[in-house]
Amino acid sequence: MSPALPAVTDETVTAWALAAAGGDSEAVDSFVRALQRDVRRYVAHLADDAQAADDLAQDTFLRALSSLHRFEGRSSARVWLLSIARRAVADSLRRAACRPKAADTVDWEGAAERAQPTDLPGIDEGVALMQLVDSLPRDRREAFMLTQVYGLPYAEAAEVARCPVGTVRSRVSRARTSLAEMMADEPGITCRAEAAVA
Repeated sequence: MSPALPAVTDETVTAWALAAAGGDSEAVDSFVRALQRDVRRYVAHLADDAQAADDLAQDTFLRALSSLHRFEGRSSARVWLLSIARRAVADSLRRAACRPKAADTVDWEGAAERAQPTDLPGIDEGVALMQLVDSLPRDRREAFMLTQVYGLPYAEAAEVARCPVGTVRSRVSRARTSLAEMMADEPGITCRAEAAVA
């Protein structure tokens, strides 16, 4: 596993993308490393399928790298890449809708949850909060993740989601309200988790 890069600015990532478009292989590597975690988390939430996240992230980067020569830097490379990720997930969901569904016979989710350590501080609240986020309607979850988890400004989130800025603001507001109501019904979630949606 490769070492994690320190947090970098959107300007730096965009500069790497532009340099990569010009043929700089080190810039390609830096660009991919800087955004691979964000892309994987984003596609996992959009697709509602953590199992498919690696494949969707790989598809996103394959699409991006094959069209990198067309990237002109009119938006940040992060916004451009997350837009590609959104299309990759949409294409995957369309393909999946055409396939017959297999019956679930194994409780792999329960087994995975039982195998997780439970004595880590804050882990239960984080898991509970992400489960609540996962239960939001897809459009609200996407707006919440883009702005509150990935830290995109509302304008950039609107560009990724392909909707007006006001719609993103409304979706985030409704997501926060829904999360607050759900947390009121969940006695195990602490103040730290509540602060995440405030």
